[in-house]
Parts: sequence; structure tokens; C-alpha cells
Amino acid sequence: MVTPQTTPNARDPKRRFNWIVSDVVRKAIVVWHELRAKFSGRGYYCAALHGESEYNITINSDLTVSCNCQDYEGLGHLGDLRKNSFEEVFHGPVARRFREELAKGKMPIPICARCGELRRLAARDAKPPEVRLPHRGLLLENTVRCNVDCTGCARGTAANLRVNRQLQMPLADMEKMTDLVQRLGLEQVYFLNLGEPFLSPNIGAELGMLRQKNPGCRIVTSTNGVLLNTDAKREAALNFSHIFFSVHGINDVMSEKYMHRGSFEKAYAAMRDMAAYRNARGLHVPILEWKYLLFNWNDRPAILQQAIEMAKVANLDFISFWPTANPFYGISWRYRLGRLNHIGVKSWKGREVDLRPEGLRETPTHPALAQPAAG
Repeated sequence: MVTPQTTPNARDPKRRFNWIVSDVVRKAIVVWHELRAKFSGRGYYCAALHGESEYNITINSDLTVSCNCQDYEGLGHLGDLRKNSFEEVFHGPVARRFREELAKGKMPIPICARCGELRRLAARDAKPPEVRLPHRGLLLENTVRCNVDCTGCARGTAANLRVNRQLQMPLADMEKMTDLVQRLGLEQVYFLNLGEPFLSPNIGAELGMLRQKNPGCRIVTSTNGVLLNTDAKREAALNFSHIFFSVHGINDVMSEKYMHRGSFEKAYAAMRDMAAYRNARGLHVPILEWKYLLFNWNDRPAILQQAIEMAKVANLDFISFWPTANPFYGISWRYRLGRLNHIGVKSWKGREVDLRPEGLRETPTHPALAQPAAG
């Protein structure tokens, strides 16, 4: 269980209870999946471990490789790029064991049970697809440090597991990772994981190298926005293809209930100023999207309509509303019961509103997304 080391607020009884409930639910889902496989004879496979996914395979700040973006406990570590090549890690003994156990209907680690990459084999005794190296995308964590403390994030536990407490990826290692992205021919890189990307003092150099060596790659990040507050950082951010701003409410009171030590005012100003900086240069990228997690304290239709209007005023390209089950006591029942179905359109995120000019709306935000998924 991740509770003891999560964050400075881990002693908060309500927060601690949330992690206990989450752990119990996760164990129950593991049992369900394994019983389902036992009685049906149909095992599983992991899209990420078979090279089909654009997400979840993660290179952490200490150059360890995880199979899952929420590998808080290190149970999904596949190997270490300081000791082996990425190819050796991806085809290595840990990854191979994970694949074999899944094919037998077993969850090799508890995270598998709630991971979007879990796939059920088509029929009894069916074989998983051939394993290939990732080509659609992966996650690259430049830092595991963060300036905010989110209720649903156990970043502190993960940081304690980084080898030699390497919380920031050195620039020399980042250069090697940009070479790896080029070597794999990745369509997309998610420059994010458990830290705040703009907390890195080397953000300009990191993104410059990544873009220079991978000019056609879709590079995506997620930020709380607070530290995207200078022209130097905004210039670096122009290397991105898509920026998600995680801002969960329309004022500090709403935002603080989930994202502690943040600032709605600073985050909203960052979104607005980034749009102005980009637009002043006559650019349409990066795509700027307000990522709004839905909780029962910020999901009233009138509030969401106000957020949409604020997104328009800030000249953003999208605002999206994402349901979540963490913390369990914050679940948006309005979303779950379909009472928000009039907000925007349904998407893999939840609901989204495309605010781009006529002619661009409903079109892919990057060429990589216009092509059918490989695999």
C-alpha cells in the first residue's frame, strides 16, 4: 500500500483512508480478473508491453523504465537504462515474465487490473500479438519533483524509489533519451509523468534537443501552469505540439480541494499568456487545452459553462472535462448519471469542447492522430 510515504499530507485521516479504499478496490479487481480468466480459459495481454500503445511505457528521471505511468511503488520497473539498452529492457526477463503471467490469466502486478492497456485474449488458448518495440509513443519524465500536492497522486512514494534519489534527469541523460526517441522512430512523446515539467531548470535545453532531433514527433505535456510564467519558458513551450493545463475548478477554493499548494489565478494567467504569446507569432501550435478533472464540488452545469466561457476569453483551443474515481469521495455523480451529457461532446477524455476557429474544429490536432492505430 502506498499510504505511508505519499506526501507531507499523508497523515490526514481522510486522505489516508482514500488510499486504503483505493488499495482494497484494486485487490478486488485483481481477484475478479483472475477468476474471470480461470473460468473462461481466456488470458490477457498488455498493449504497452507488446508495443501497441502510445502511452504508459515510461522512462523515469533516474533512467529506470516502468510499464505503467502510475508506478508509484516501483512494482512495474522493467529495468535500468544505465545498465542495459532500451531494447534489452523491453525484451528482458521482467517484461517477459509479465507477458507470460498475463497470458495465463494472472495479474503480475496489482496496477495491471486498473490499467487501460489490459486486453483480454480473443478466445480460449488464443495467443497474444507479436512483441515489437514501441513505435507509437512513450512517456519521458524530466523530473519527479512537483510544486503542488494533488490528493490523487502518490508522487512522494515514487520519488523515494528513484535510484540515488535522482529526482531530475541530467541534461546529458536527456540527450541520450532524445536519441532513443529518434532511434525508435516514435510518433509521439509524452513529456510528463509524476513531476511538473516546468520545474526543471533545463526545460529550454531539454525541449530544444528533443524537438531538433525529432522534428516530426508529436510532443505532449501536462502542467499545472503555475511555473509557466516567463517568456523564456513560453519560448521553450513552443516546442510542444499539445499542452494540457491541469486546472480543476474556476477559483482557488475549488482548485485547492484537490490540488494543494496550487493557484488558480496563476494557472489561468499562464493559460491566457501562453495563448497570447503563441498567437502573437502567428502560430496554431502548440494546441492549448484546459484539462478539468470533474469532482462533486466543481461539476455543476453552471460552473462548467462558466469555465467554457473563461476558456474562450483566454483563447484556448479546447476545454475537456475528465471523470475520475480518485479520491473516491469526490466522484462526480452528475457525470456518472449522464447529467452533463449536454456539455460539449463525448470523447475518450469524458466531455470536450473544441474552441478552435471554424475550419479547424473536429479535425485531428496532429498528423499522427489522423492515421489509424497500428497494431
